[in-house]
Amino acid sequence: MAAAAGLALTACSGSDAAGTKAADRPDTGVADADPGGAASPTAGQDFGDEVEAKAGSAGEQTAGARAGVGGPGGQRCHTSDLKAAFATGEDAVPDPNAGGETTTSIVLTNKSSRTCTIGGFPGMDLRPDASGPSWSLARSSAKHGSITLGPGDSTDFTLNLAMAKNNEEGSWKPQTVAVAPPNETTALTLKWLWGPLIHQDGATHPTTFVNPIG
Repeated sequence: MAAAAGLALTACSGSDAAGTKAADRPDTGVADADPGGAASPTAGQDFGDEVEAKAGSAGEQTAGARAGVGGPGGQRCHTSDLKAAFATGEDAVPDPNAGGETTTSIVLTNKSSRTCTIGGFPGMDLRPDASGPSWSLARSSAKHGSITLGPGDSTDFTLNLAMAKNNEEGSWKPQTVAVAPPNETTALTLKWLWGPLIHQDGATHPTTFVNPIG
């Protein structure tokens, strides 16, 4: 089960362009969240508002997930309602030779017994180690909507990645990823499963950025 830890910031509404500045499941093709604590997003990171989402590690909604808000218990999904995992199926592994054209997906599953709604940009913090500075990812300009998740339903979102070679000049490898669901102030922590990235913290138009849920 993914653990949640306190973050310094809460989500807020907005839609920024990518250049602006946040229990294993065997045989399912996803790698579950690390049971450790969460990293804190950098100050000023907005977590966004609602997005229209599609669910599951393959980018399709699970049976009970449906677009829009509604149904009994359709309150916002809180961090404590969710578990997070990297999608690790054959098609989900980022291509280390693709530069900024590759992606990885993170799956969020409603582990609670209630129906909840979710939509917007998650806060995303990459950390190289326990003491190193974090990198809060910029957001894409994708349009927003929302999705309702029944108990056990999943949705996902993607990260666009600019991969680097090992020991390449300017390369930077995260060790963990903190994922704060939209409008939440606590995060889930995942171990970084992939190779190094081109470090573009502070770049005007970074090619590593987060897309909205769905």
